[in-house]
Amino acid sequence: MLDLQKFSIFVTGTDTGVGKTLVSAALLHALARHYPRVVGMKPVAAGTTLVDGFQANDDVLALRAASNFAVPPELDNPVLLPDPLSPHIAAARAGVEISIEHLVACHQQLLAQTDAVVVEGAGGFMVPLSDTQTGADLAQALGLPVVLVVGLRLGCLNHALLTAGAIRARGLTLAGWVANHVDPDMLAQADNIAFLLQQLQAPLLASIAHQAQPEARDIHLELPLTWQTPRL
Repeated sequence: MLDLQKFSIFVTGTDTGVGKTLVSAALLHALARHYPRVVGMKPVAAGTTLVDGFQANDDVLALRAASNFAVPPELDNPVLLPDPLSPHIAAARAGVEISIEHLVACHQQLLAQTDAVVVEGAGGFMVPLSDTQTGADLAQALGLPVVLVVGLRLGCLNHALLTAGAIRARGLTLAGWVANHVDPDMLAQADNIAFLLQQLQAPLLASIAHQAQPEARDIHLELPLTWQTPRL
């Protein structure tokens, strides 16, 4: 169970490539203004490149750069898979079994060492982690409030409503959402945001303008007051 003296949040998205890592890093920067030890966690990362002689994942590196506290890599990224595929396929190819219990234990260890943890899920909310478990099972096991990143493009309303429904069906709280303008040519963007404001029934934390190379540190997030006061 989450220690009430700590803070942690789970970040998911309407799909892959909608800006979960960008938002997770922005959350880390924002929370660091209120919590002394803040760290990002990517429980499962698929897809690596060679960096300084080691295999690394870009999302994991971005979260580490945005964190203000260093932890062992086996805690902030317990499962690192080489192939940029759905985690269940990448894990099978690597001969790895993804254990939700182990991921939860790593999260608990992070909370024991820090004050706030931002957990970024892989892909969309229901991404398969194995033949029998999904990212939704991980989120439910962690029991954290959820931030939903909506990639604003044609079809996002359906994806956002389905994902919000799936989050709440697991007994989780949709703590807020972020509109990320991933498609600069999308028509009626303001109308889409207005619809989601009404339907999602959760605070809009940020509306991120389309940028070629967005910088997480520059994103202004409207954090609820309950996120801003360390309960120590």
